Amino acid sequence: MNVTEAITERRSIKAYDPHHKMTEQEIAKLMSLAMLSPTAFNIQHWRFVVVTDSVLRQQIRAVSWNQAQVEEASLLIVLTADLKAWAKQPQRYWANAPQPVQDFMVPAITNYYEGNELVQRDEAMRSCGMAAMTIMLSAKEMGYDTCPMDGFDFDAVGKLLNLPADHAPTMFVVVGKALEPARARAGQLHMDEVVIHNQFK
Repeated sequence: MNVTEAITERRSIKAYDPHHKMTEQEIAKLMSLAMLSPTAFNIQHWRFVVVTDSVLRQQIRAVSWNQAQVEEASLLIVLTADLKAWAKQPQRYWANAPQPVQDFMVPAITNYYEGNELVQRDEAMRSCGMAAMTIMLSAKEMGYDTCPMDGFDFDAVGKLLNLPADHAPTMFVVVGKALEPARARAGQLHMDEVVIHNQFK
């Protein structure tokens, strides 16, 4: 499957085979691809909580509007963001770069993020969004379906995951084998409405 096919065929699926299990190798492949997603300053602030414990899945479902896919899909991935990743040994993010690049980029990280909590959060959310798309397209190429989700109690999920205080949940992606095909697309806007050339008029 090429990228165009994965984009075209990817749909948000709600009903999954609760008996299908992904292999450890499949999960590792999916997460390794997710980790290639871009992040600002290469700080890689996404943290992927792969929830496999059945009791925990039930508890998360209970605070996610009782949506069945949270529990019944093969995999539940909670994308969270380390909002302070920029301050945690930032030299790690450029360790393989030439020294002049390190000398420029590492201080630039601090200069950009320090004291600006809005930017810290905004960048983390953008990065997790890009990672979620990587997961969904990669899963499609692997023969799986997915559903991105934000229909849950963020605080409750954070408590269930024992999320550190400097982390924030951003969204779920569930992955599994669909029990039924997606419905027809509900309504696509025309390109003229969403693609603006140069400036709004």
